[in-house]
Amino acid sequence: MINNLKNKKILLGITGSIAAYKSPMLVRELIKLGAEVEVITTPSALQFVTPITLASVSKNKVVSDMFDMSGQNEGAWHIHLAHWCDLAIIAPCSATTLGKLANGIADNALLAVFMAIPKNIPIVIAPAMDTTMFEFPATQNNIKTLQDFGFSILPPDSGELASGLTGPGRLPDVNVITNHISQVLENEISSQSANINQNERLNELINSPLEPLEQAVEKGKFQAELELERMKNSLIDNELSKYFKDKKVLITAGPTVERIDPVRYISNFSSGKMGYAIADVARKYAKEVMLISGQVSLTPPENVKFVSIESADELNQVMQANYEQYDVIIMAAAVADYKLANPFPQKHKHNESNLQLELVPTVDILGNIGPKKRENQILVGFALETNDALENAKHKLRKKNLDLIILNIYDDNNQVFGSDLNEVIIIDKNLKENHIEKASKTKISIEILKKIANLK
Repeated sequence: MINNLKNKKILLGITGSIAAYKSPMLVRELIKLGAEVEVITTPSALQFVTPITLASVSKNKVVSDMFDMSGQNEGAWHIHLAHWCDLAIIAPCSATTLGKLANGIADNALLAVFMAIPKNIPIVIAPAMDTTMFEFPATQNNIKTLQDFGFSILPPDSGELASGLTGPGRLPDVNVITNHISQVLENEISSQSANINQNERLNELINSPLEPLEQAVEKGKFQAELELERMKNSLIDNELSKYFKDKKVLITAGPTVERIDPVRYISNFSSGKMGYAIADVARKYAKEVMLISGQVSLTPPENVKFVSIESADELNQVMQANYEQYDVIIMAAAVADYKLANPFPQKHKHNESNLQLELVPTVDILGNIGPKKRENQILVGFALETNDALENAKHKLRKKNLDLIILNIYDDNNQVFGSDLNEVIIIDKNLKENHIEKASKTKISIEILKKIANLK
């Protein structure tokens, strides 16, 4: 992204969507990029994010009450604020605010300001709501109306929503939003010129003799993109349903804990989010899913068989008792490599001398299962590497007789532990590499399951 935000004045509107929790992070990132940010909210937005938080990160008073004059020195404050900015954005934008803005209803401070913004100042709208609300015909009409006004619409991401449904409606990540803002400014797209350019493109498409293309144009560019996303999701659903409908899937997740004494242990930073995400996706398609998990602060997905374990030995015992019954085994757990040879039976007291611990390797669970897996049984492993990543992952793939290995390269750009995002390389037994760019762990899970379904 070209950083053209230095000294730019950005007006950020925040509405009553649960995605408002991302707003302070967006303000902070805009300021890091050199912008000056003023924040204005709807009253309902304050149910999700506090004014003091937004004021702290923006270094400016937050406006939420149209008639609160304590921080508004002039009667026509909303006009002055509207003319102050170089770009205005509503992120997240709820269905209610979409509808009011499209129909010229200015019944709160945010709407009053945005309706007063001059035509030459670009306005970006980032809708965020549940899939069914987003797909509601009135919502789509309102989006089309705002497009016709010349607003730049940032389409929502698809993924798991707060309701538990999966589909379009998620507010894009902060870097996606800032990239979009930067692109709008880089191209010097005013709301008026954006509308003209879009109409020119639509006219070109309308004159095309291809009937399917004409139909797509009639829906509007945004609706066509939505339909394409639905088609892709439908194809993925059909593909995974066809393969996994008769399959039993076993997944391990989280860290193992190796005790030093009753109150201390050796472990790692695994949060379990990757394994739990795979289990959550797999349960929608598979005949049966078992999730074996180390100690994490996550709630197991519904409709899965769940087993909680502590140590590598416990995990090995559960695996040995169950792995033969499952068609697909995905070992996402972060198993400790070492344990104490002789754990202390009581709490070891602190003293001034150094404590020396004798460590021995833990059981090689993958190494035990790999050579014994039956024909047509799929075994998937994970590798977390900091150096010689591809070489080490491919060695592990061959040594343990895996069908796939999922490589995480841990560095400053990919902080795997505890993150909702991941970036992986999927390597198959033919050593073919498939690089998955940084995405949600739910999206990564779908890609892993797709790869399993297409193994030759």
